[in-house]
Amino acid sequence: MTIYIDADACPVKDIIISEGTAKKLPITLVTSISHFSTVEQPKGVETIYVDNSAEAADYRIMRLINKNDLLVTQDYGLASLVLAKGAIVIHHNGYRYTTDNIDQLLQDRYLSAMVRKSGKRTKGPKPFTEENRSTFRQLLNDILSSY
Repeated sequence: MTIYIDADACPVKDIIISEGTAKKLPITLVTSISHFSTVEQPKGVETIYVDNSAEAADYRIMRLINKNDLLVTQDYGLASLVLAKGAIVIHHNGYRYTTDNIDQLLQDRYLSAMVRKSGKRTKGPKPFTEENRSTFRQLLNDILSSY
């Protein structure tokens, strides 16, 4: 299993790196070049930089990811594509994308976009909390311990 991180706006990279390297799993962060960093990552952690186009990270992840790999993303569209490849996909808030819930998540995203397109406002995401971090860590550990 390789762990992939859709890393541009991922608030739990530190947890993933800590838990993944402890299990000696390879980790790949995919991020846009605008987030370039000279910070050295631990052994087993690779950073792949892509250009700043809207879907560049998604396309790279789709090329790299395989069945039974793990992806952490908040992008429902990317999650649906990766699920179709047989990978495991989780959100940084600590829930797992599945074939049972992805259609509803995509539908909700579409309806919100239509509301915004009509000139109305929708609520943004709730602030990321310590409870979210804890829930994410537990889910990640449950998945990693099963492999």
